[in-house]
Amino acid sequence: MYYQVISFSHKNCDQEMREQLAFTDDSQKLEFLNLLTGFEFVHEAFIISTCNRVEIVLATRDNFSSYHAILGLMAGKSKLNFYALKSTAKRYDDEDAVAHIFAVVSSLESLVIGESQITGQVKESFMLSRSNATAGAKLNRMLVYALKCAAEVRNVTRISQKPISIASVAVAQANSLLGENMAGMTAIVIGAGEMGVLATKHLLRAGCDVVLLGRDREKLDAIVQTLGENVKADTMDTLVKYLNRYRLVFTATSAIEPIIERSMIENTAMQRYWFDMAIPKDIEEMNIPKLQLFRIDDLRSISQTNHALREEQAVRAEEIVQEYKEAFYAWLRALSVEPLIKQMRLQVEEAIDVEMKRAIRKGFVPLESEENMRKMAVQMFKRFLHDPTQNLRQSSTDKENANCIESVKGIFNIDTENIDVKVYKDDHHTKGYNG
Repeated sequence: MYYQVISFSHKNCDQEMREQLAFTDDSQKLEFLNLLTGFEFVHEAFIISTCNRVEIVLATRDNFSSYHAILGLMAGKSKLNFYALKSTAKRYDDEDAVAHIFAVVSSLESLVIGESQITGQVKESFMLSRSNATAGAKLNRMLVYALKCAAEVRNVTRISQKPISIASVAVAQANSLLGENMAGMTAIVIGAGEMGVLATKHLLRAGCDVVLLGRDREKLDAIVQTLGENVKADTMDTLVKYLNRYRLVFTATSAIEPIIERSMIENTAMQRYWFDMAIPKDIEEMNIPKLQLFRIDDLRSISQTNHALREEQAVRAEEIVQEYKEAFYAWLRALSVEPLIKQMRLQVEEAIDVEMKRAIRKGFVPLESEENMRKMAVQMFKRFLHDPTQNLRQSSTDKENANCIESVKGIFNIDTENIDVKVYKDDHHTKGYNG
């Protein structure tokens, strides 16, 4: 079994391509996952799709085949050329895949280093696939370690001391443009999801009043009650009014098509600052003289400044990722050896049983002596297997000996692929392995 990640992120493809590749709702993800896991060489998969990235995470039998299957499915979904996707996609296999996911969950691969939402987004993505029976124990093992790694990064470094998100960067950019004039302004936030609520909170800290627009009035009212008296709620049918009355607009909806069009703008003399935080984009391309429009990729310079300020912590965080990757593989190797040892012992018991029955049938062993003879045979084989099994456990923690364990499986004709390793978890942790 192998791990693999196929990545399309802000690091290797532009916003327009990410919009075409993005999964706009759960039904799209599930349809894709069902097709992908329909291939006999794909064990499990889940999809991370955010404004900054699309990551396909897999456990496979054949990384070469799964890579080309993903490119084919993504080309069909996005209507992009297969070879254009192949030249853009970043492929991570096995240890590189594990290290990449650990870094993603720890927010080291984010547009804004240290942003706080990605951990939850990855967990939700996995849970969606697990509920669909397209992800399970194989990817769950990796995700458990990824979450441990992210917690260690937060605890050891200062990367997340001041949580930063795309929403906070957008508000910071507005603040840099408006300065002291921003306090007291009214900002329009369109979208009552996590990003919209975050933007609202940052705007309140900057001294703004906020009007939060959404489609579900009941949901809006409930959110507004938690945010205080400086936030008002209104519905999307009033959008045009607010666009032509206020200068600051932040959008973060899950709409498939742009919700703001050029035809909605009546007053073109007003200076506007708009921040489109959505993928696909909420605001269509438009040329208005006094409009400054910022999209996600326009915030890259702030992200780079953020990375420079945190460079020392990021280096330490990357070291933690490597440490957890090594620990994860040591854990996998050590854990996988227990089912192997168990199956070897079961083979011994079966051999003893067959030979005892043959010996009794042939008259070599009296029936009344069967129990004592069986005990003696078991003890002899335990003595014989003791040193080899101890050596297996010892060598399992060293990745240089991974082929040795596979060779033993081949010699004894043992397949542990579909064995539930949880059965052996307690044995494993009492045999001296420190994961």
